[in-house]
Amino acid sequence: MASVGKPSLDDARRGTGSPKMKARGEPLTICSPSLENAKDTLCRNVTIYGRCRYEDKGCAFNHDPHKNSNQSDNANKKRFNVDSPSFTPSLLPSNGSSPTSSSSSLKKASTISPKAANAAPFLPRTAASRSNASTPGARQDTMAPEWSVAEAQEFIPQGFDPTHMSPLHGNGNPGVASANAYDPFVTTPNPLAAPGAVGPVQANPFSHDAAAATLGGAAYYANQSGFQQPVQYHLYAPIGPHNQNALAYQRNVHDLFLPNDIREDLQKKAAATLQTLPNTQLPAQVDYFHSLVPLDLNHQKNAAIFGYPSWVYKAQSTKDGNFYALRRLEGFRLTNEKAIRSVQAWKRIASGSMVTVHDAFTSRSFQDSSLIFVTDYHPLSKTLAEQHLSAGSRFQTRHTTNVHIAEQVLWGYITQIANALKNIHSGGLAARIIDASKILLTGRNRIRLNACAIMDVVQYDTQRSVADLQRQDLVNFGQLILTLGANQPNLIHNTTKALEHFTRAYSPQLKTTLMWLLSGMQKDQERNIDILITGISSQLMSTFDSALHLDDQLTSDLSRELENGRLVRLLTKLNFINERPEHEHDRQWSENGERFYLKIFRDYVFHQVDASGDPVVDLGHVLTCLNKLDAGSDERITLVSRDEQTCFIVSYKELKKGLESSFQALLKPSRSRLH
Repeated sequence: MASVGKPSLDDARRGTGSPKMKARGEPLTICSPSLENAKDTLCRNVTIYGRCRYEDKGCAFNHDPHKNSNQSDNANKKRFNVDSPSFTPSLLPSNGSSPTSSSSSLKKASTISPKAANAAPFLPRTAASRSNASTPGARQDTMAPEWSVAEAQEFIPQGFDPTHMSPLHGNGNPGVASANAYDPFVTTPNPLAAPGAVGPVQANPFSHDAAAATLGGAAYYANQSGFQQPVQYHLYAPIGPHNQNALAYQRNVHDLFLPNDIREDLQKKAAATLQTLPNTQLPAQVDYFHSLVPLDLNHQKNAAIFGYPSWVYKAQSTKDGNFYALRRLEGFRLTNEKAIRSVQAWKRIASGSMVTVHDAFTSRSFQDSSLIFVTDYHPLSKTLAEQHLSAGSRFQTRHTTNVHIAEQVLWGYITQIANALKNIHSGGLAARIIDASKILLTGRNRIRLNACAIMDVVQYDTQRSVADLQRQDLVNFGQLILTLGANQPNLIHNTTKALEHFTRAYSPQLKTTLMWLLSGMQKDQERNIDILITGISSQLMSTFDSALHLDDQLTSDLSRELENGRLVRLLTKLNFINERPEHEHDRQWSENGERFYLKIFRDYVFHQVDASGDPVVDLGHVLTCLNKLDAGSDERITLVSRDEQTCFIVSYKELKKGLESSFQALLKPSRSRLH
C-alpha cells in the first residue's frame, strides 16, 4: 500500500484553488501543482524515500539527482568564468536628466583611469553644489565624472619643515617645496569637493591656534560628538618641580593642599599678627594706631645705636586696618621741622631688601616727648644678631655656642644688602645704620635692612655730605660681614684676629670683597655700590637662581590651593539651599523640583555607605563630584531617595542648572516683605 504524503501549507498556498484530494493509485505530486518545469525539478519522493514508485507510472518530475547537480554546475560555469570580460559600468545620467550622449561618447566616458586606484574615498557633493547644478542656465558638463581624481598627498605632521619633505609632495621638483602642499593639520577647504561648491569648513581639533579650533565663533567641542571632550573637572594637576618620586599608593590627601610646614609657618605668623595684650599699661591710642603690643623682649634701655632709648611695638591702623611696626625713640625733642620732612624721601624708596618706611611723627601718648617711625610689620622676624650672634640672642645661655655661617649663606646676605644699598644710594640717600641688631631675618635666608631714615631725623643738623655718608655705608657693610664671619661679636674690637679667622674659614674672593669694603673711606680709588655689584656679579647670579627655584616651589604649592575657594563657594550654595529650617515642612520647596534632587545629591556625595553599611569617607570622591558639578559635566549619575522609592538619572549639567535657579530663588524677596 502506497503511503500518501500530506501537502505542505506552502504548497497548498501556491495553488490557484483549493487542494483536491487525489484518488488512490495516482502519483504523488507534492512539489508544486504547476508542471511547466517538472522535468527539471527533483521529485520529492526521491528526496524523502530515496526513490519514487511512480517513476514508471507517469510521474513527470526528475528522478535523477546527479542530473540536477550537473545542470547546476554547468549553470555556475556559464555564470562565473575567468574568461568573461570585466564589468564596466556605463555613465549614468546626472541629476535624473535623460542621456543625450552618443554610444561612442558613453563608452569613452565610462572608461576608468588607472589613477582611480589611488583615489580618495568617495565624498558626496554638498547641497550647494547640487542646487547650483540644478539651476536653469547653469553649465552642465555631462561628459565629466561626478568626482575628480586628485593626487594623494603625503602625510606631514605639523611642525616639520616641509622643505625636507618636498620629494614626497609629488610636484616633480624635489628641491622646491610645494606652496600648495596639503597639510592635514591645517584647516583648508575639501580638496575633493566639486569646483565652486560651498560647504562648511571643518575645525581642526589638533591645531594649536585657538581661532582654528572654533567654528563660526562657537567652541569647537560644542557640537562635535565624535571627539572626546576635554576633562574640565580634573583640576588638581601637579605644577612645578617634582622632587619626590612617590608611588600612587604612597600619596595621600595632603598632596592636594599646602605642605604642613608652610601651612604651620603661615598660621603662626597670622596668630602673631592678631595677637593682643590685655591689661596693658601701654596707651590705648597713639595717633591713628591702637592695640599696641611690644615686640622687644629685652626690657633694658639701650641708647648705643640711635643715641636715644628705642622700643618697637606692633599696632593696627584705624585708616586701613593693616598692622604696622612702630619704633619709638624715647625722650626725643624735635627742634627743626625740616628734620621730620626728610622722611618723605624715604617713603619713595621701594626695595625688597629694605623694610619700607611709611610715616614719622611726634607723640606725647607715652607721657613724654617721643618720635615714632611707622614701618612695615613682619611677624615672627628675628635680627641677624639673634640668629647668629649669642650676644644678641634672646635664648642666650652660659653654654651657648655660635654656629659657623656657611659661605653661600653669607654671600646671600651680601647680595641682599647690596641690593638695598643700590636702591638707597640711587635715591640720593644713605642708610647710615648697617648693624646686625637692625637687620631683620624675615624668612629662610631672607633679610631686610631696617631702621632706615632714623638717623636723618635724629642727626639732621650734622653737616656731612651724602657721598661721604654713602662711603661710610660701605665701611659699615664690611664691618657687618666681618662680625658675622668671625662669628664672635668681641672680635670686632680686634680686627687682626677677626681677619685671621675669616681667612681660614672663607674663600679668597669673599676676603677680597671684605677688604675692599673695609677700605671704603680711602681716597686711592673710586668706591661706590655699582663697583661692588660688578665685582660680585657671579654671586648675584647664584642668588638670583636660588630665588627662581623658590618661586617655582611656591607656585607649585600655591597651585594645590587653587580650587579650594571655588569649592567653598559651591558648598556654601548647596548648604544655603538644602533643608532650610523655614521650609522644613514646605513640600513645595524641599520635596519638589530641583531642590529634591539637590538634596539627594548631597546624600550621594557625603552620605554613601559601603556593602557592610559603614560610612564611605573618601575625599577624592567628594572633590571629583563637586568639580564635575561646578563644571556642569554631561556625565549622568543615579540618585536614589532615602526611602528608596524615587530614582533620578540626571547629569551634572542639570544639577548645576537646578543649583543656580534655586539659589537665585533665595535671593528674591518674599511676598510678605514686599507687602
